[in-house]
Amino acid sequence: MNSRLAKFAIGQVVRHRIFPFRGVVFDVDPVFANTEEWWESIPEEIRPTKDQPFYHLLAENEDNSYVAYVSEQNLLPDDSGEPVGHPQTAVIFESFDHGQYKLRPRISH
Repeated sequence: MNSRLAKFAIGQVVRHRIFPFRGVVFDVDPVFANTEEWWESIPEEIRPTKDQPFYHLLAENEDNSYVAYVSEQNLLPDDSGEPVGHPQTAVIFESFDHGQYKLRPRISH
């Protein structure tokens, strides 16, 4: 598989192209890196290809906050300028400004 550069950046707020949820990117896989079972659970008519970036999101919909794993082809930029209401955003990110989250500095030994 050929990987390509990710279209969306860590800290960027995005929304799903089909389903009514949005989230902030906190990690990116250059190509699909989940289980076959997960991939096959997606209905075939909307199943994404594996040779594209996949994004880990702190996601929210009208009812819940959760972690989502979404293909690049199913994401769009979220231009609302609103922060994501996921409770873990404060753990990973230190601030939100102009529609973009800034990562907390890493502490290493």
